[in-house]
Amino acid sequence: MKEGNTTVLFGLYDDEVDLLNAVKKANEAHLDILDVYSPFPVHGLDPLLGLEESRLHIAGFVYGSLGTMTAFGVMTWVFTRDWPIIFGGKPYWSVPAFIPITFELTVLFAAIGMVVTFYTICGLGPGVKAEVLDDRITDDKFCIAYDVSNMASDKISELKSFFSGTGASSVSTKVI
Repeated sequence: MKEGNTTVLFGLYDDEVDLLNAVKKANEAHLDILDVYSPFPVHGLDPLLGLEESRLHIAGFVYGSLGTMTAFGVMTWVFTRDWPIIFGGKPYWSVPAFIPITFELTVLFAAIGMVVTFYTICGLGPGVKAEVLDDRITDDKFCIAYDVSNMASDKISELKSFFSGTGASSVSTKVI
């Protein structure tokens, strides 16, 4: 969501089915939805909003590969060049002995990398203040929000009538 003096008109719905129907009607009416909020993931909402599948799994693969190469490379260097000691008759470069540490570093790099990537993409992190439109959105309500900062009053009244026509339990405005 944009920061600054943005006026948001939002409607709260009691049920996810009502929310899905309202988003379908908004798409049919070519209304520009700012965002949709939900206390839990709603099946079928992403395609209605035109959202693509997340590419976070690609980043996870890259971070996991980096962890695998780091673990395998460091152990190879340590046990063949830096400190070559024969343990229990094993050769210097004993790949089966490297597997547990390689697996653990793969998981560690993937997990930390994906968390940092997710927080960066979503604009989360230390010191970020999240603007909450209504406290009930995170509890039991579903919300469709529209940016009405530069809209004429007749368009705003059309949006309010849209909310009442689609079964919104309440309609509010907030400046964020």
